[in-house]
Amino acid sequence: MTTPALALFRGEDTYAVERAVARLAAALGEPGVPLQRWRVEAGDERSAADRVLDRIAEHVGTAPLFGAGELVVVNGVAALVRDRGPRERLIALLRTVPPGNGLVLVDIREGSARRGAAADPLGEAVEAAGGTVASFPAMTRDRMTGWLAERAAELGVRLGPGAAQELCQRIGAQVREGDIDRRLQTSLANGELEKLALYRPGGTITREDVIALVPEAVPGSAWALLDAVGGRQAGVAAGLAERLLAEGTPLQVLVARLHGRLRELVLAVDHLASGMRPPDLVRTMRLQPFRAQRLAEQAAMWTATELDAAVEGLVAVDLASKGIGDDGAPVPTSDERSRLALDLWLAERVARLPSDQRRAAARDSVRA
Repeated sequence: MTTPALALFRGEDTYAVERAVARLAAALGEPGVPLQRWRVEAGDERSAADRVLDRIAEHVGTAPLFGAGELVVVNGVAALVRDRGPRERLIALLRTVPPGNGLVLVDIREGSARRGAAADPLGEAVEAAGGTVASFPAMTRDRMTGWLAERAAELGVRLGPGAAQELCQRIGAQVREGDIDRRLQTSLANGELEKLALYRPGGTITREDVIALVPEAVPGSAWALLDAVGGRQAGVAAGLAERLLAEGTPLQVLVARLHGRLRELVLAVDHLASGMRPPDLVRTMRLQPFRAQRLAEQAAMWTATELDAAVEGLVAVDLASKGIGDDGAPVPTSDERSRLALDLWLAERVARLPSDQRRAAARDSVRA
């Protein structure tokens, strides 16, 4: 079966896309001599579209005379299909690939990004020209575990009990929230696995090896932080907040999002206390059913008094991070002071109270 010389690879898994490009180069070349790859970045500047297309046309249209041909790899192809003119010119180029050459269009995006309507005609045009369109979504936790075992076998090693799970944990594959960037996660896993294979050539990689050699690289997730606070998991929330701050998220942004979740919880507690059922929150608060159910579960963990105290404390954290004291007077501020204030808020206002203190808080809430 003849391998199509044209392909469109989309998705979030950068490593899987790169392997697909390498396989295509090998399949289109002579045995043991893959096509030489030439890359171009489409970029985001609209004024550069014509220049990029000129270069693509030059390389695609040059038929090889001797030796292996060339596989033209266009990264960030979405930038070339936003406007009608460049899109039509690119589509016209799809049918100009001479025998011996190849053209692969790559569109890597975060999972939260939606593919625009302008990209659909490109996929249809690639298929109409006899090319291949393939998607490479980010690995789920379960898929990552299986993939690690397969990749380890390719490297000539085995994974001992718990090693794959520990590696997944350390690279953040267990994080399920959809607001993190997973584009390089499989590449990170592969790099760590190759390092472990050099440490245990031909042997078995143990869980202890993973703990000793693989640093933690768990990505922060704002949604996970909000759910941890809503579920009163102060320790988990503190770890997530630390990661998000280390990744450059401003503390004031975290505070604003936390305030939004507390406000939702206040409304949910009031609605549920009035006799409203959790499914009714969907219509009243304009939520998706899953979010409404999650919010109702979290609201059951709070009293109105506790939520009022949490909101008041969060306001104090916000003011302190801006150098303003409770009385409005200036106070010393620094990143370290702000992080400490957030940690104290989590410990004092979010962590679950002992049962006797919680019953007292509930009585105060009823009296109020």
